[in-house]
Amino acid sequence: MKYFVADFKIVCEAEQLQVARELLSAAACEAGFEAFEDSDEGLQGYVQRPMYDKEALDASIADYMPDGVSVSYEVEEVPDQDWNQGWENEGFEPIGVNENLVIYDAKHTDREMFAGDDGVMRIFIEARNAFGTGTHQTTRMILRRLLGMDVHGKSVLDCGCGTGILGITASRLGADPVLGYDIDEWSANNAQHNAALNGVENMDVLLGDASVLDKVEDRFDIVIANINRNILIADMPAFCAHMKEGAQLILSGFYEADVPMIEAAAKEQGLVLCDVVTDEDWACALFK
Repeated sequence: MKYFVADFKIVCEAEQLQVARELLSAAACEAGFEAFEDSDEGLQGYVQRPMYDKEALDASIADYMPDGVSVSYEVEEVPDQDWNQGWENEGFEPIGVNENLVIYDAKHTDREMFAGDDGVMRIFIEARNAFGTGTHQTTRMILRRLLGMDVHGKSVLDCGCGTGILGITASRLGADPVLGYDIDEWSANNAQHNAALNGVENMDVLLGDASVLDKVEDRFDIVIANINRNILIADMPAFCAHMKEGAQLILSGFYEADVPMIEAAAKEQGLVLCDVVTDEDWACALFK
């Protein structure tokens, strides 16, 4: 997993610093950044090397930062190693998505404790990065949507699948077949590994961005994408090209304020917005 780290320096009044950090992380998310750590002078942000776009980052920062706040930054390569190893070793506590679904850390859970069927679906994730375990609002919102849908026997495409948690859950709910893809080789391998951990045999994972779909002839009943706003908009034609007539598109990874932009891009492809749910400032939209 190859990353850049940006060391952001924020200049503002002391009482504005935390709000400025939050706005800056939102701006960087839109430019492809996916993990952050507070620093004394601002923030450190991590982005996969192929995703780094300085022009997009600068434009996003300019859009988000209020008057009286300035941001500068330097970017360095992170050594080619598991920079998130500490998080992985520590693991995560079980995440109750709702009363019917709980996500467990596969590395730190004794699965023999769960013999028998008590009506609760348990998904075990051996995560190679923090995103895609169910800890984030966007992941939980999509999982809840899947739980509320009839996916039995339906084909599912999971775009930017990360750990594979969304496609795995869809398969466990009866979806068949399931196809995922991710631009990061580590994530693609991890998703396939997690599918095997959960006894999912009908999920394939491709390595690459949305262009890998050019070689996929199948169309799908349900398409899922939990990616940042700019990528969702850019890849909307690829999503729609692989949707069956009457298919559903579930999108998250963006803020409630971004919904009009997402809806406009979807409308250009002939999609209709059915509803939007939110968790804090994050949004999840369903299109048909």
